[in-house]
Amino acid sequence: MKLVIAYIQPAALHKVKQALTDVGVGRMSVANAQGVGQQGGYTESYRGADLEIVLRKKVRLEIAVNDDFVERTKEAIIEGARTGNFGDGVIFVVELAACYRIRTGESGSPAVG
Repeated sequence: MKLVIAYIQPAALHKVKQALTDVGVGRMSVANAQGVGQQGGYTESYRGADLEIVLRKKVRLEIAVNDDFVERTKEAIIEGARTGNFGDGVIFVVELAACYRIRTGESGSPAVG
């Protein structure tokens, strides 16, 4: 079992969700996030004062998958989020030690689905 964590542009969320659905991945958590990477910050003018905006808005996806779904999950996120510009996002894949479904009491791979 793996936990796929992806940070993407907010505008790409719909395309990423559709690409994931197309490959059979429908369970995920989505949260708003802020961060800075290679894209860096930017300067904005507000009421005549220049403000340096360091943290950019992103969307964080968390998707628990069985090992045979990792590659297709990664490819679907890339397909939906890639524009070729800085700031498209990043994907992390980490080992998932355990998973328990509260409703049924299932554990391990069956609980992931």
